[in-house]
Amino acid sequence: GKFSKSHGIGVFGNDAKTTNIPSEVWRYYLLMNRPEVSDTLFTWADLQAKLNSELLNNLGNFINRVLSFVAKPAGGGYDSIIPDAPNAESHPLTNALAEKTNKWVEQYLEAMEKV
Repeated sequence: GKFSKSHGIGVFGNDAKTTNIPSEVWRYYLLMNRPEVSDTLFTWADLQAKLNSELLNNLGNFINRVLSFVAKPAGGGYDSIIPDAPNAESHPLTNALAEKTNKWVEQYLEAMEKV
């Protein structure tokens, strides 16, 4: 039903804490389901489905792709050896990426503050 603090309906901060679900997971779910124009219906089944399908599957897929590429034999990947990158921190491409990433992080933080 609709959240009601006076009727004890809903998941509140202390309830969320006792679930031992990490705060980052709650934060992800709440941001993905924040109400834009009306109330949002929360169900434990929806929380589980969203975490499994959106967060875990996507993250797991990304990690699997990276590890699979690294484990490919020489010529197709890195033969299970992470290559050395001497002076990577001073490479122009690294610096350009760092500048772009810093700007994106600033934009993200500003947007989060507005939410």
